[in-house]
Amino acid sequence: MASIDLDKVLDKAWADKSLPEVLAAPVSALKGVSDRQGELLKEAFGVKTVADLADLKYVGWAQALAALDAAK
Repeated sequence: MASIDLDKVLDKAWADKSLPEVLAAPVSALKGVSDRQGELLKEAFGVKTVADLADLKYVGWAQALAALDAAK
């Protein structure tokens, strides 16, 4: 089972929220992502929530390419 330290990836205000709440949160709930950056993601890719970002096909493609490179 995978685990993650939520304090390391979420802004303090979101660290105690449930997973469904975090997935429905704006991407600015992620540590290091500003409201402005969240707006830019929305404008560029239609990303409104953390779940939208996770489902963004370009993220999956980039992760697959990085995994291929790491496996060589």
